[in-house]
Amino acid sequence: MVISTIADSIVGVVDGVRGGVRDVGEGVFSDRVIRLGVTGLARAGKTVFITSLVANLMDRGRMPGLVAAQEGRIESAFLQPQPNDTLPRFDYETHLSALTAAAPHWPDSTRAVSELRLSLRVRPTGLLAGLQGPRTIHLDIVDYPGEWLLDLALLDKDYDTWSAEVLERIAPRPQADVFRAVLERVDGAASLQETDAQDLARGFTAYLNTARAAGFYDCTPGRFLLPGDLEGSPVLTFAPLPPGEAPRRSLRREMARRFEAYKARVVKPFFRDHFSRIDRQVVLVDALGAIHSGPRAVEDMRHAMADILSAFRPGRNDFLTQLFMGRRVEKILFAATKADHLHHTQHEALTAIMQALTREARDRAQFAGADTQAMSLAALRATTEDMITHDGEALGVVRGTLLASGKQAAFYPGALPSDPAQLLGPARSGAEDWLGQDYEVMNFAPAPLTLRPGDGPPHLRLDRAAQFLLGDRL
Repeated sequence: MVISTIADSIVGVVDGVRGGVRDVGEGVFSDRVIRLGVTGLARAGKTVFITSLVANLMDRGRMPGLVAAQEGRIESAFLQPQPNDTLPRFDYETHLSALTAAAPHWPDSTRAVSELRLSLRVRPTGLLAGLQGPRTIHLDIVDYPGEWLLDLALLDKDYDTWSAEVLERIAPRPQADVFRAVLERVDGAASLQETDAQDLARGFTAYLNTARAAGFYDCTPGRFLLPGDLEGSPVLTFAPLPPGEAPRRSLRREMARRFEAYKARVVKPFFRDHFSRIDRQVVLVDALGAIHSGPRAVEDMRHAMADILSAFRPGRNDFLTQLFMGRRVEKILFAATKADHLHHTQHEALTAIMQALTREARDRAQFAGADTQAMSLAALRATTEDMITHDGEALGVVRGTLLASGKQAAFYPGALPSDPAQLLGPARSGAEDWLGQDYEVMNFAPAPLTLRPGDGPPHLRLDRAAQFLLGDRL
């Protein structure tokens, strides 16, 4: 075991240096490749974000906030075969067709890692602009589920620590009632019975799915929610158990072994093969959904943001850093999605809430040398704005097509506080509700689009997001 561990470490160092040299060659000498990771927690809109970003980089009429586009220095943008032949290609064409059809619908959500390469022909700027011709910048977009990102925090925990944290966290949650009932029927110190292990895993998986639907974000291990071809395998057949004796061949001993196998066979390869090579990152968050779910969901989201940041290696990608330490995440954007569900008069409040939710994570990243930003946006605008009078008061509302019924409706979610402390205070203190205030959410279908030549899909602040993430390299 020790020898194999040392061998794995040596191979990892060699691969890391080789990858670092390759990335240095692409990134430092020619400055040609940007690897952009896009992730988010449940229902955050990763697929729509990537689809609209690519469409608006190819047809840049709605991108005035992207300086290179506004100055007309992006001469063309085109899709190319991705560099990684072992990853599925992000199905951009199918997703765009879903959003732009005569009867548009939201595309399927992210269920695995995928990649897409968009190449941009850009004229340089500055003193040497007249001496240099256009150069090609490759944007490699890596799409992966946010649940897998949260799994990286498991690498620093053993089975007993993880079990204790999970059981304490889910103790007050009714979503875990069925799983707790299964726990009461098994003895962790007894000999392993595979049927007991399967019952525990099924009960725990059911809890994770129910908790995610209820608005909680600490739903790890992530592959329990998105198992893919691992479904039914021993590496996904474990669950937390209360502390106790773990004799040989006992249920508890086997649960611990499978937990370690999950880290070694699932989590570490994801970090090594995909995550560690990203140098720009977007984390999308359905903040409005969390606010609607209540104070506990908001506090849970705040912790999730801190956990997500702990998985990154923030810093600047100077020459020596890339060569000896591998790539670091230089820029991290935390974005509250679905800003089009609010009248624009509330966007500033939503951005302030997002900034407060991610304050701890952003401070840590900035201390390490990374550049971070929090904003609110809508990658695809599905609503229009209006003003109505209710009880003698003018209210800013949005109008759109309801996803459930297909009917047109005007929607007012409630007034977000201008001071984020009014939300974060009750969330930190464990309040059950918002003390009489209520925040609603509504699911809108995408609106039919009529696009002029040269225009991408309508959005809110997607151009500003692109400028933050890519502008310095364009």
